[in-house]
Amino acid sequence: MSLEFRHIAHAYGPVRALEDVSFAAPAGEITCLLGASGCGKSTLLALAAGMLRLQHGSIILDGEVLADEGRSPPPEARPVGLVFQDGALFPHMTIAGNIAFGLPKARRGEVEGWLVQVGLAGLGERYPHQLSGGQQQRAALARAMAPGPRVLLMDEPFASVDIVLRRKLRRDCRIILREQGATTVLVTHDPAEALDIADRIAVMEAGRIVQFASPQELHDAPATAAVGAMFGGAQIVPGTRGDGGFATSFGLWPVDCALAAVPEAAAFDLLVHADALDLAQDPDGLRVRDCHVQGKGVRVVLVAADGSEITAETEDPVRADGRYRIVPRPGSLRAFVRN
Repeated sequence: MSLEFRHIAHAYGPVRALEDVSFAAPAGEITCLLGASGCGKSTLLALAAGMLRLQHGSIILDGEVLADEGRSPPPEARPVGLVFQDGALFPHMTIAGNIAFGLPKARRGEVEGWLVQVGLAGLGERYPHQLSGGQQQRAALARAMAPGPRVLLMDEPFASVDIVLRRKLRRDCRIILREQGATTVLVTHDPAEALDIADRIAVMEAGRIVQFASPQELHDAPATAAVGAMFGGAQIVPGTRGDGGFATSFGLWPVDCALAAVPEAAAFDLLVHADALDLAQDPDGLRVRDCHVQGKGVRVVLVAADGSEITAETEDPVRADGRYRIVPRPGSLRAFVRN
């Protein structure tokens, strides 16, 4: 069952939270809404869940209108499951009771199967406070999925879990969701989490979708420098077009460093990876601020005369009191025209 958002706009008084947002979460896939706090992703999820009334646009579920400006069913009247950051389990109920809560009596026998499915076999008689954070989130997932919702909405579901457990939990969660064929929309502010769990990612910024694509597409063909830095682990260096190359705080970088043809423009945001920078000793070069050995390589933070910093990764020895000239390797830069 695909979930489609068409021309969604929403405001909190004078503050515009969403501006003409349109995209479709494909059936049976996991779609992530990714962005910084305040970008509108949780508002979009709340509109889909029915916790906020739609002000403009429409939400379509499998070709039928779920909500629009004239019709906004409450959460309990929508075929959606909800999982929140803290799980929101009923503290006075056992885990089995929580999972059974949304099931008719005829289906209560399915609870044990769900406990097994989410890795909580034998823990059904415990109460939420007797489980770890990760176990509570697994129980919350089972409770949300047990009734068989057509869509599952998840708001930062792993944020309260420690980082080591979080990685395993989200990968287990992805497998369960894919096996169940659930259409899932998940909110996160963590690019690593989005890459780890999503089939498609909607990158949001200031109430708009900057790019909607697969993780691979976002890595290989980012629409903006900010998206490229988010997914490729690259850094953004301001540059202006000059004779023979790009003038930057770190020196003149040749145009042939660019990955593709460079458009005619005066100012650019240059996207470059730390491991694509070559260092050469130069008494008039950049000052080394920090050197940190990482396995076979060294991470070096260099400072320009104007205080700008850039990070390079190299396997060559670096002197902490040395000065270095730094140049990207041919074909390693992405150049985005600065607006």
